[in-house]
Amino acid sequence: MTPTLGANLTTPPPVLDKAIALDLLRAHWGITGVLDPLTSERDLNYSVSTPQGCYVLKLANPAEPASVTQFQTRALLHLQASSLPVPRVVRTRTGATEVATPHGILRLLTYLEGQPLHLAPKSMEQRAAIGQAAALLSLGLQGFSDPASRQDLQWDIRHTARLRPLLGDIAPDLRALCAQTLEAFEQAVLPHLPHCRWQVVHNDMNPHNLLTDPSDPTRIAGILDFGDMVETPLICDMAVAASYQVDPAAPLQSLATFARAYHATLPLTSLEQSLFVPLTAARMLTTLAIASARAARYPDNAPYILRNVPSASAGLRALVGLNLSSLWG
Repeated sequence: MTPTLGANLTTPPPVLDKAIALDLLRAHWGITGVLDPLTSERDLNYSVSTPQGCYVLKLANPAEPASVTQFQTRALLHLQASSLPVPRVVRTRTGATEVATPHGILRLLTYLEGQPLHLAPKSMEQRAAIGQAAALLSLGLQGFSDPASRQDLQWDIRHTARLRPLLGDIAPDLRALCAQTLEAFEQAVLPHLPHCRWQVVHNDMNPHNLLTDPSDPTRIAGILDFGDMVETPLICDMAVAASYQVDPAAPLQSLATFARAYHATLPLTSLEQSLFVPLTAARMLTTLAIASARAARYPDNAPYILRNVPSASAGLRALVGLNLSSLWG
């Protein structure tokens, strides 16, 4: 299992005592406040509440190369010139964007207000807004490059074929469907990926990484967690976001609503359109395989790790036999 997941998914999040974190915050940023832990898959995150506002203090996973952490920081700096609702990097007293500590690399970001998408009411209008937001973020990242952008990340769905050793960790009633999905990826998708457009993408627009406006759940108020960023085919990123927007009760309508809004903002090529649905299924398979394997490895963190498994299971089943002739209008 370990060679498939990689060190960044088999190393537990770092530990940093709250008092030490507060001392580092004061020393490097001149900020003090109340720290509260935030859930995370790989990093250690604290929310920081101060009279002047709120922040997020992030300690990178020790298995993550410093170059990858710096890549994420540079991407956020690149996006700061845009109007996109993404966290802003808060510089230290000396103007640095990161601090190397004995505990790992420490960063401070602005805290975005909003209601987490997974807690907000769902609607077709919201799915369209998410499709547009995903496309706008990819447009914002066009032209950005970094030496660490082609990191080897199992969450990058171009690597779906490597999941075969993890199929045994998936619930028995889904294994056959997951095996079929993997075979379809290998035969119908993998050979075409080199011919698609490639760029740096967010790669993890799941409902826990999006915020909505509490007064208007159709408005996307925040895009969080750039920890899975990678340079990969653009269509893979679209498929990642779409995989969380399939309503099992109306699979074609929900998928089409998302896809058309994305395509209207960032037009797809005919090849990308043909790969969209199988890549969406590949992301659902990736979620099921990695989450199942990691939950078995880290049972104490299983509820967080498995949070997207129900939607991936229902979504993958809903895609079976779907008539896609009217997907693009």
